[in-house]
This record gives sequence, structure tokens and C-alpha cells, in this order.
Amino acid sequence: MSQTVYIDPILLSKVTKPARYVGGEWNSIVKDHESVKFTVAYCFPDVYEVAMSHLGLRILYALLNERDDVAAERAYAPWPDMEALMREKGYPLYSLETKTAVRDFDMVGFTLQYEMSFTNILNMLDLAGIPLLAKDRGEDAPLIVAGGPCAYNPEPLADYFDLFCLGESEESVHLLADTVIEWKESGRPGGKKGILKILAAQEGNYVPAFYRDEYDEEGNFLRLVPTEREAKTVIRKCVVADEEHVFFPTKPIVPNIDIVHNRAVLELFRGCSRGCRFCQAGMLYRPVREKSPQRLTEIAKAIIKNSGYDEISLMSLSSADYSRLPELVDMLLEAFKDRKVSVSLPSLRIDSFSVDIAGKVQQVRKSGLTFAPEAGSQRMRDVINKGVTEENLLEACENAFRNGWSAVKLYFMMGLPTETDEDLAGIADLAYKVLNLYRRVTGKNNGKVTVSVSSFVPKSHSAFQWAGQCSIEEIERKQQFIKNLIRDKHISYHYHDARTGRMEAAFARGDRRLGKVLYEAWKRGCKFDGWTEMFDCDKWNDAFAAAGLDVDYFASRERKDDEPFPWEHMDSGVARGYLLNEWNKAHDTELTRDCRRERCTGCGVCPNLNVHIVDLKEGNGYGKTTFSY
Repeated sequence: MSQTVYIDPILLSKVTKPARYVGGEWNSIVKDHESVKFTVAYCFPDVYEVAMSHLGLRILYALLNERDDVAAERAYAPWPDMEALMREKGYPLYSLETKTAVRDFDMVGFTLQYEMSFTNILNMLDLAGIPLLAKDRGEDAPLIVAGGPCAYNPEPLADYFDLFCLGESEESVHLLADTVIEWKESGRPGGKKGILKILAAQEGNYVPAFYRDEYDEEGNFLRLVPTEREAKTVIRKCVVADEEHVFFPTKPIVPNIDIVHNRAVLELFRGCSRGCRFCQAGMLYRPVREKSPQRLTEIAKAIIKNSGYDEISLMSLSSADYSRLPELVDMLLEAFKDRKVSVSLPSLRIDSFSVDIAGKVQQVRKSGLTFAPEAGSQRMRDVINKGVTEENLLEACENAFRNGWSAVKLYFMMGLPTETDEDLAGIADLAYKVLNLYRRVTGKNNGKVTVSVSSFVPKSHSAFQWAGQCSIEEIERKQQFIKNLIRDKHISYHYHDARTGRMEAAFARGDRRLGKVLYEAWKRGCKFDGWTEMFDCDKWNDAFAAAGLDVDYFASRERKDDEPFPWEHMDSGVARGYLLNEWNKAHDTELTRDCRRERCTGCGVCPNLNVHIVDLKEGNGYGKTTFSY
């Protein structure tokens, strides 16, 4: 029998933003659990405002609730004041839709977006009354499942999850639901291990309990060894070949309070072929597959009708690379010309910038422009394969300034492989060039340039997965080096905490031994580690010490070319040899072309996954491919 959680409204009024915890939002879906065959609690390990902005969970929530035999509900991480209330009064973690205790669902699904949210996962399981370790959970416990980009290196979380789902889930989640329903209706043959064996044999599914990790005498990772017949040596990601017709939610939940991205979202395409060497997402989501402008306009009309939003965000890894962007923008503006609905683009590639498009999207709501040069010198931009020049940036800014813009944000990274102080000085130099360009073009002194610099974190499945991260001391020296070069009040300079990036790097490329570190950190009170005011580096260092592990071994050590990786069984489709070649080309400052409309560069995704690039540039037509071998 499921437990329904009732929280006294008077108690709820004592916490900040009580609307985070009440549910009942417009377009949320409430079903009777007795009338369905499978119940899922989708969990996001962060607060309501962040969780409600995530497109992936919106898609899966709506997709499963389209089915009459499934109820999908939501649960998010409570802020510490609400957590304290729940623990004091004995309230378990519950779903927003029916206030059902999370432990009473058939499946609890987490999305893994960011390594520094991992302690929140443990905290949510504990709040739910679910044993943290998979081996300690009985037959009545729900299946604990995870997906998302961090699932491409799931090993630090291997002890805590029953199942990881790799890749795009719109199609595979139906198979997952059907499989569990059939197992339940057949009398649960083999118990939990029985269903996990069935799932392990399916594409994209990884059951960590079915593998044993091995290390050499020096403590270096050697291999994962399957211990069950159903366990595959390589887990290949699931991929949706037909983006045009894949499910997309048109009745988004309208939040009770303002959230991080409180607007309608259009996903223009998936994938990116630019090949930035630091970028994990650019490898994980290959190949490029576009939707048509007609389909996108149809989706946009339905979302606006069903939500009342007055802004549409055009979202993808590199939205300005959408081949039919001018046509789409015209179609959207025409469709909503009488409704004051604005269209927004995220940060723009310098070489894709169009004043005409930027001007059109700001007819309703004016804002600044954001560009991402990523590095201050051309040498460094070639190292990371950014493929843009200083001239591209200055030309884009000049066009913007001549057309009325006065504020520009520039995003950079520091601590990249082979970086020198001369490269760093180029960041400040570029900022001054942009500001002086504004003054020269407009004759005014009211321009504003914002420089935001993040610290490089090496990620699995990227060309820089072999790189060591700079020490905290070196990152902080680099941050101050740039700060000392920026003296103009019209240039704002922002940078991120180096200590958080160090822990992120350790978990991004860690192995199963980090599961103990995670537990030790959680026991010491670590949670919401991605929030600056909540992160406690001393507690994390103590956790590593308690586990007998060195954080720098995972974060700062450059990997050998032939070193086995703990994540190598999780296959994104991109060949290791291709990534290693990109790592070597970075040291030679050699560029790799964009494969989207030129000859294939040999990453392996298209033939390995039997999926094609879908590029709708005029003359290509939907479904035609632009690669060759």
C-alpha cells in the first residue's frame, strides 16, 4: 500500500519558497496508481527552479504519461530548510503529483547532469527511506535507475544504482516500461535480479552489479569483468535517428514560481559536428539531426497555446548552426506577430552570427549579445579546435554595435592544455579590443563588456580526457593574472571557484572507488555542492582522506595514451582512436574540419550506430546525408 504524505500548510509556510513543494501546476498530470501497471518517480537532484528547467525530464515525464498504463511523477531535492522539517517530522521524500512516498514507486529515475549533484542523489535516497547501496535493497524496493550525460562514466555511482540507461531515451523508455510491466504480470520471475538480467541484455542498459572492477598492483584501473552471462562488454548508446517525428512535449508544466529558464523551449536539432576538443557533449550527442522549420513552428504554436508563455528559446548545442534558422525565425515571428511572443537564442558562435537574425529575434524583447570565443589567443583556439578567429569576433561585434547593441558578454575557459600566460593575456586584450571597437563605431563611452572565465574540467569521452587539470593554486594564479590586466570599469570580470572544479574533475574521470568518497562526503553533510555557498572543500578533502584516496590522482594526472579508462565500456559511438588523434592534433595546433558538409573525419558514430547526419540546408532535403567514408 502506497503512503500518501500530508504536510501541514502551517509548517510549510515556515520554509523559503513553499511553492516548490506543493505541486498542482498547470499541465501537471495526476493519475490513480491503482489504474496503472507501472509507476515512475522522476527525480532531479537539485531544487525546483533548476529541475523544472530541464528539458530531458520534461520529455520523459510527458512521454510516459501519454500511456494509459504508466504514471510518471516528479520529485526534486528539497532545500536544507525543507529537508530539516522533513527529517524532524518524519516526512519521506514524496512526489509532487500525488504526494506518494518515492519509495513506493516501481522505479525511481535520476538524471545525471552534473557531477557536483551526486551527494544530492544520496541525500534524496536517504530522505525517501531507500537504502543507499544497491546490494542492501530488498525485493520490495523500487528499481533505482539513472541516465543523462554523467551516465557515460557511471562508475563513481555504480554501488548506488541498479541500472544506467545510456543515450537518448524516447524510444528505449517504452521498452523499459513494457519489460517491467511484463515481468510484474508474469509474477516477477527471478526477483529483482531476474528483471535486471532481462534489462541488461537490452541495448543501452548497464547493470553495474553484473561487473567486477580490477586494478593493478599500483592501484591503477585495469578492466571491468562481466560476472553474468547477460552483461555485455560494451554498452552502446541508444540514438534516435528520426528527429523530425520523435515525441516532443507540447503541454509543458507551468511552474508555481519563477524558474531558471521560465519559457517555452524548441529543440532545433541534436548533436554538434564542430569538434571542440574540450567538449564532451559534442561527442556524446553526435551526429547532427535537424528538425524542419515547419515541424518546429507547429510545436511552438502548440506549446504557446497550452502554456501561455511569451518567450520561445531556440535550444541546441550550437543553435546558430541550425541550417534553416533565418526561415524558422521568420516563421515564428509571423506566427506570433499579434501575441507579443519573443524568440531568444543562447550564446552564439562568432562565425555564425547574423545581425539580421539577432535583430529579428529582439523585436519584442531587447537583450545583450553573448559570444563564446573560449580562448584569448588564436593559438589556443586552434588547440581546442574552436575554428574561429579574432577577426570573426570583431566583425560580429562591429555589426552588432552598428545596429544598436551596446552590451556584449564573452565566455572563455582557462587552464586548457598547453596554455601559457600569453594566451591568458589575450582574454583581457580581446575584451579591450571589443570595448574600444564600440567606442570607435558609436562615438560613445557607455558600452559594456562582460568577461566570464570558467576553469577547464577534463571530461570522459572528449579529446581532452587524457589531460590533467591545473592545480587549485595555478588556477587561482591565472584568475588573478587576468584580473590584474583588466582596469576599465566598463569591463566586468567573473570567474568560478577553482575548488569545485577540482572535485568535478575527479568524479568526471573517476572509477568505482570514488563511491566510498561520495558516501563519506555525504555523511559529513555535503550536498548542493554545485552551489557556491554550500560547497565545503574541507569536507570533501576529509572524505578523500577517509577513503584512502588522492583527489589529484583522479583530477590532475595526465593519462597515458594506452591507459584503460573506467568508462570505456560505455560507448558513445566515437572511436577511442579518433579521440586520441584529436588529443595529439591539439598539441600540434592542427585543426579538424567540421564534417557536417565536408568529408567525414572518421569519428565512427554514423557507421557504428547506423544513423545518418540530417542536415536541412537548402538542396539537401530531409533525410539526406552529407557524410562519406
